[in-house]
Amino acid sequence: MRRIIYRETHSPRAAVATVAAVLVMVLAAYGLLEAGVHAIGQPAWLIEPQVAAERMAALPSGISPVLLGVIGAVLAMAGLFFVLNAVLPGRRARHLLNGQYGGQASGAGPGTEDLPAGPGNGPSVVVDDEVIASALARSARLAANVTPEQVMVVVSQRQVIVNVRPTSGVPVDETSVLAAVQEELDEMALIPAPQVRINVSTSGVIGA
Repeated sequence: MRRIIYRETHSPRAAVATVAAVLVMVLAAYGLLEAGVHAIGQPAWLIEPQVAAERMAALPSGISPVLLGVIGAVLAMAGLFFVLNAVLPGRRARHLLNGQYGGQASGAGPGTEDLPAGPGNGPSVVVDDEVIASALARSARLAANVTPEQVMVVVSQRQVIVNVRPTSGVPVDETSVLAAVQEELDEMALIPAPQVRINVSTSGVIGA
């Protein structure tokens, strides 16, 4: 069960790994093709391996500095993309609800250490952060006594930011809004549990 929860809350690496494998296979196949063509004395398809090696060894001579900089920047960005995908956890915009799920820690895969051991074979509920934000926005709106358009909630893995624009002439009790949102979060018992921050705008909107 822990493996299933991990797959639902983390982005898969299959697509990136496939792209990397295909690129390596294409480059290796091209290198073997050019080497084979050169071995039988036929002209190269694109460039002779020896000529390519000589040109690479002679860099940066023989190529425009601007073009060389562009190629280097593209290669650096591609390398950074693959490195970040390999190092970062790649969490999806989802939370585990109520912290009740089945399965035990045995056989857990790598990266599941942040998931606590389950109490038994209970159901697992994974919720999108957009759904959580909608529920928290409703609680904040009722506590602030404002319209839905005056509340915006942003949910991340470790933080919930509630932005409230009060109605002109009607003050908003920030403590009440915080208590209402925190109570809703306590009932959800999200994993990981985010911290709540309330931002009340200094400029209000004209009431209907």
